[in-house]
Amino acid sequence: MRTGGRILVDQLVAQGCERIFTVPGESFLAVLDALHDTPAIDLVVCRQEGGVAFMACADGTLTGRPGVAFVTRGPGATNASIGVHVARQDSQPMILFIGDVHSGTRDREAFQEIDLPAMFAPIAKWAARIDDARRIPEYVARAYATAMNGRPGPVVLALPEDMLLDRVEAVDRSRVDRVVQACEPITMGKLAGMLGAAARPVAIVGGAGWDANAARDFAHWAERSGVPIAAAFRRQDAIANGCPVWAGALGYGPNPKLVERVRAADLLLVVGPRLGEATTDGYQVITPDHPGQMLIHVHPESDELGSVYHADLAICAGMAEFADAVLAIDVPPYAAGVEAHAEWVAWSTPSPRHIKMDLGPCVAAMRERLPADTIICNGAGNFSGWWHRYWRYGGPGCQLAPTAGAMGYGLPAAVAASLRHPDRCVVALAGDGDFLMNGQELATAVQHGAPILVLVIDNGAYGTIRMHQEREFPGRVAGTVLRNPDFTALARAYGCWAEMVERTDQFAPALDRAMAEPGVRLIHIKTDVEAITAGTTLSAIKRASVERDQMSIGAAGVVKSVSPRPRSPTLPGGVLAVPIASASPGTRAGS
Repeated sequence: MRTGGRILVDQLVAQGCERIFTVPGESFLAVLDALHDTPAIDLVVCRQEGGVAFMACADGTLTGRPGVAFVTRGPGATNASIGVHVARQDSQPMILFIGDVHSGTRDREAFQEIDLPAMFAPIAKWAARIDDARRIPEYVARAYATAMNGRPGPVVLALPEDMLLDRVEAVDRSRVDRVVQACEPITMGKLAGMLGAAARPVAIVGGAGWDANAARDFAHWAERSGVPIAAAFRRQDAIANGCPVWAGALGYGPNPKLVERVRAADLLLVVGPRLGEATTDGYQVITPDHPGQMLIHVHPESDELGSVYHADLAICAGMAEFADAVLAIDVPPYAAGVEAHAEWVAWSTPSPRHIKMDLGPCVAAMRERLPADTIICNGAGNFSGWWHRYWRYGGPGCQLAPTAGAMGYGLPAAVAASLRHPDRCVVALAGDGDFLMNGQELATAVQHGAPILVLVIDNGAYGTIRMHQEREFPGRVAGTVLRNPDFTALARAYGCWAEMVERTDQFAPALDRAMAEPGVRLIHIKTDVEAITAGTTLSAIKRASVERDQMSIGAAGVVKSVSPRPRSPTLPGGVLAVPIASASPGTRAGS
């Protein structure tokens, strides 16, 4: 006879759970009591449920097994919902357990009561309530299977307080592993024929189920065949960037030469990505019907194949299994991969700009000093664009960045990464607006001994939104100016080492000092909002917008056209005036 709380913790141990992220609540005291006697699980106590969920999402990204979070009902659940949304859009395995009201008070709008399965159903792979403690092993095993199989994603389970206190007999379930999804020989034969007939193939990788085995085998095949490899948005660690056919990443602010290469491809081999809005720049770089192009779409979820994009060949398979199968396919070697890699090297090499704080050389200084397997973690905002363009990722598990464009992700993700890989260098990148979404998790990092490096890039604005304002309503700034605290003093109050830099030449020495310090270190980087991206300025965006407006007005002052501006207007020099690695227009994006 065990309490429901004890049975639940026993199932997590059986599934290999080593760490739980939580803000404690009285609704799941029985679980906390069981964890008191469970040294196999490390309990990470956070400061806000949004941080809890982000940490669990990041942990699942790194391990391939669900990150586990516990929060309480009502406010805890609503705070944690942001992490569930990220796990869903990012296709990452996660399980969120939520303490629920007593069964006898349900449907009375009891204290903090929410219909949790109904609330989370639209954003979770599966959302349910466990009403019978005897069925906890069944529900937990199903949660692990659902979170990992097909397109990975989040599961939410509500735990009535009285159910966790019930003492019952239950039959434990054994460990659940991801189902192997092999490739059919006939399908691979069709793929070989299509590749053999292609003159300008391009591969796009990353996304659901992509892992180190897939990266190793697919990179070997692509290098042998010469097919250029591009990454989906914020999947730049899918392949080690030193691969001789690595061509860079799609998304916001990509290399224009890569975009043209993708547009000109006669065959696209898409392995893992959904081809979402960010990767395709609003479904324009690759359209859902892609006339003139053949599309081979490989994805572990059958419902995803054909749901948005017409696939000339759809392959439902695991990423590692597909990459292993494609190794047996020989195609005529292409020279395009080496050419594309040279274009990426040029694009990812920063050129000095004559501004007080130039982030390009700062990234270059980090590349010289930090290990190749450094884990870069960031939330949403234009600040991340410098690292998306100039950092060179070492392979799977080196980039934690939400494709959902959520602010506040970087610091919690860095805490989870440091606890998971204490021997590796972990960097949290955050804009000033982005940082203050979850800056309180510095306390979690200090308390649990996560020696992360935090870079706060401070331009005194919600910069991405300011950029959109200047593009759509030039000169009419509203709601995007920020008055910030002294970030160095704030970090020191949490017990961190901290220093501020305001000039480019100050950064490298400050980084050296930071890397010589133990514990949590924070460098506050003051920048000018005028230098809004790595490739353009607010003034240039404003000028281009004004010129477009003037062109739309006739000689008599009558507007000839009121059609919306192009999604990706081209600025002088061929630079696209779109957000660099944040969120698409109209979404919540950082500074």
